[in-house]
Amino acid sequence: MRASSSPAAPAATLSPISALSPLDGRYAGKLAALRPFMSEQGYMHRRVQVEIAWFIALSDAGFTEFAPLSPGARTYLLGLVKNFSEDDAAAIKAIEKTTNHDVKAVEYWIKSKFEARPELEKAAEFVHFACTSEDINNTSHALQLKGGRDQVLLPALDQIIDKLRAMAQAHAAVPMLSRTHGQTASPTTVGKEIANVVVRLTTARERIASVKLMGKMNGAVGNYNAHLSAWPDFDWENFSQKVVETPEPLGLGLTFQPYSIQIEPHDYMAELFDAIARTNTILIDLSRDIWGYVSLGYFKQKLKAGEIGSSTMPHKVNPIDFENAEGNLGLANAVLKHLSEKLPISRWQRDLTDSTVLRNMGVAMGYAVLAYASLMTGLNKLELNEEALATDLDASWEVLAEPIQTVMRRFGVPGAYEKLKEVTRGKTVTAEALHTLIRSLEIPQAEKDRLLAMTPGSYVGKAAELARRA
Repeated sequence: MRASSSPAAPAATLSPISALSPLDGRYAGKLAALRPFMSEQGYMHRRVQVEIAWFIALSDAGFTEFAPLSPGARTYLLGLVKNFSEDDAAAIKAIEKTTNHDVKAVEYWIKSKFEARPELEKAAEFVHFACTSEDINNTSHALQLKGGRDQVLLPALDQIIDKLRAMAQAHAAVPMLSRTHGQTASPTTVGKEIANVVVRLTTARERIASVKLMGKMNGAVGNYNAHLSAWPDFDWENFSQKVVETPEPLGLGLTFQPYSIQIEPHDYMAELFDAIARTNTILIDLSRDIWGYVSLGYFKQKLKAGEIGSSTMPHKVNPIDFENAEGNLGLANAVLKHLSEKLPISRWQRDLTDSTVLRNMGVAMGYAVLAYASLMTGLNKLELNEEALATDLDASWEVLAEPIQTVMRRFGVPGAYEKLKEVTRGKTVTAEALHTLIRSLEIPQAEKDRLLAMTPGSYVGKAAELARRA
């Protein structure tokens, strides 16, 4: 007889060091602000909020069978939402072990809170009245995203934008050699290059913030079937819209979705996740560029006592914050992409594939927020090395071939481009060589003098003005 396999090890007590996900392990402390919204406890909390809002609204609908709740009862119910705790979430999970249904567990937990309160006990059957589970879930997901986006993700992104804007202003006039295709190119300023990112991020941020978070409460297949079976002459669509759109705490403060199958279509989620992913792509671009500028010596990094850059090379100060940001932005986008591609698809009126996927919204946002924190840490360490910038420019006089040949063309000097190409392409170009060429040109003396006064560091166009305007 074959010996049985070794028994499974007992489950370890959950702690950051034993967590399977680094978001709840190594990086747990950095994501504390997101956890109240995007964790399972946050999901339960929002479900309780939706159930209570629907219940109170039903009491005000004018039904003979459900009289308006007293002020005391309303205060008590809203208190269940306001004071929802980890113990409450654990109590719901305990009920779920019996029901094997998470939304039903929330319903039973709320009803359990009605005990010894005759007014509420009498109305207990109006908890979850005419609702399908998805009426509660879709609105709860929208509320989770509302909190996570508005109170955590956008503020973290705003910090980056504000920091970059300050850097763009501070370094608006500091000249810097450009590199196109990795080769020396027309100079710019440090501030202008940062301003480019500020403008891109500002637009991307507006797209994230402008996505309307949708909610539907229209029954099992979106037609108010159960609702109308109870009160055929009641305007359930208007009632549902009022609950969804009335500001919190009496409503949900979302945008009403009038058409759906059993699930809300999730198109707004795809729009939101795509908007976050596009923003993250801009930040990946920024992280890589700054990494490169650190490598070139354009930026130094502030030292922190006790930190080690390499286990074998004591001199190193690695740009790890930008590397961590890039890696976590990539992870965020991988999950965000799957969310936006999968969630709008459902077989016929409902399949369950969205349910388990939706539980990873917090993973996607968690990696994004973690990356934003790393990026901010890195940005705050940067110190501009103007000496390195100036040295690089002074070794790149070939970039002045562009303005010289452009002025030559203005005055009709034949073969201007070709003459500068012959002098500069693939060669080490000196100031003296360019000045000799300039003095030989058949152009007005004032233009010669202007070109002779030009240096790689002064040939920056409107860069400083554009940087300050951003």
